[in-house]
Amino acid sequence: MGQLILAIDQGTTSSRAIIFNAQGQPETVVQTEFKQYFPQDGWVEHDGEEIWSSTLDVCRQVLKKAGLQAQDISAIGITNQRETTLLWDAESGELLYHAIVWQDRRTADFCHALKQAGHEPMVTERTGLIIDPYFSGTKLRWLLDNVEGARDRAQAGKLRFGTVDSFLLWRLTGGKVHRTDASNASRTLMFNIHTQQWDADILALLDIPASLLPEVMDCAADFGHTDANLLGASIPVAGMAGDQQAALIGQACFEPGMVKSTYGTGCFMVMNTGNVPVTSRNRLLTTVGYRIQGKTTYALEGSIFVAGAAVQWLRDGLKLIQHAGETEAMAEETGDQCGVYLVPAFTGLGAPYWDPKARGAIFGLTRDTGIAEIVTAGLQSVCFQTRDLLDAMTADGANSTAALRVDGGMVVNNWVIQALSNILGVPVDRPRVTETTALGVAYLAGLQIGLYQNLEEIAEHWQCERAFTPAMPEAKRNELYRGWLDAIRRVRD
Repeated sequence: MGQLILAIDQGTTSSRAIIFNAQGQPETVVQTEFKQYFPQDGWVEHDGEEIWSSTLDVCRQVLKKAGLQAQDISAIGITNQRETTLLWDAESGELLYHAIVWQDRRTADFCHALKQAGHEPMVTERTGLIIDPYFSGTKLRWLLDNVEGARDRAQAGKLRFGTVDSFLLWRLTGGKVHRTDASNASRTLMFNIHTQQWDADILALLDIPASLLPEVMDCAADFGHTDANLLGASIPVAGMAGDQQAALIGQACFEPGMVKSTYGTGCFMVMNTGNVPVTSRNRLLTTVGYRIQGKTTYALEGSIFVAGAAVQWLRDGLKLIQHAGETEAMAEETGDQCGVYLVPAFTGLGAPYWDPKARGAIFGLTRDTGIAEIVTAGLQSVCFQTRDLLDAMTADGANSTAALRVDGGMVVNNWVIQALSNILGVPVDRPRVTETTALGVAYLAGLQIGLYQNLEEIAEHWQCERAFTPAMPEAKRNELYRGWLDAIRRVRD
């Protein structure tokens, strides 16, 4: 049978379990969606118990579907929606509140106050991040201040904080292990990416007790063993990374200058910068790409809050389509010059604008505008937002001559990827295995247990399924992009 890895991919809208073989090929997949909660404008929550139950359920289902027992799995890797913040009781494991999702903007005013007080330069220098509601630190501060009794219990050492990876690990190990990895820690706004430690000054600034925080490990490490009662046997958890860093690994972007872009709920472009943390002058983020055997590889990242979520909104909110798969034929028929721009700033704008107050809008509507044009504009918004990021990276001097490697649920849409290549003016490569987020942590787990000897061996598994090249004149791509920038200016005004 060979050695098999179970990858848990806990995302923003669904939980998935995928079994990979030693060649990095997915053998069995099970996925289930769960509910999104929007209690107020700009607030986004998940029920942490639904996160846990859906994760456990897909793990059990994937073993059953594959005809396997837990004993057949060599190791588990965990990848997760990043920054999403949970708080639970250290003894019982009971959650104190819903998970506050990375998209949530409820701490915008507090972040603004921190900036006005002059704290951002120090925070950015140490964490590589800007002060923004996106990150976990201010979400955790909100929980301590707004959940009755939480701060007193936290100061007494009775509570634990975690991003989704830590929470799942806690539950999987029966409450025995409270750990995270360096990539997830680097997204909390509380972790010094230079010293690779939780930063005492930032914890003091946010008024967060250090006892809440998990131990930070390498991305390939001994994270503990699952409780045998959960899956039928105890399995080592050997790999962990936030979803975007996991995709960087799954795309084998191991050389400085290599870039990947993932199109899931949001869009995240990440460039490997090697052992040097590049400081952006264009409001991109400096982050931990991965840490293996104590060696940190850094990355430059641009984060877009809404990509696939725009298609989900067209489907569930406006009910313009029944299935995401319908969008490709609509866009093919409409073409890329319909004159409509959809800015999906449903929870503000991410990089490089970082405007939490911006809200979505559609521009260029005429009597001729129909469902197909609005759907096409939704797909194009992903391409324009990606160009925002690539232009910012280029302005930071991080030129890459390599093709952009793409992954995520949206990349099955050929029209989107061709439009992406057209708008960017660069080649775009789609890998044979597009489940690169889950694949990345499968590789990490395999590295930890000796299934792979090094990153070079892992890189040999990467294969291109289809290469897309630009097929639009430069003048036309720039004209379309100017229209996008005008739409952005309007939603920000």
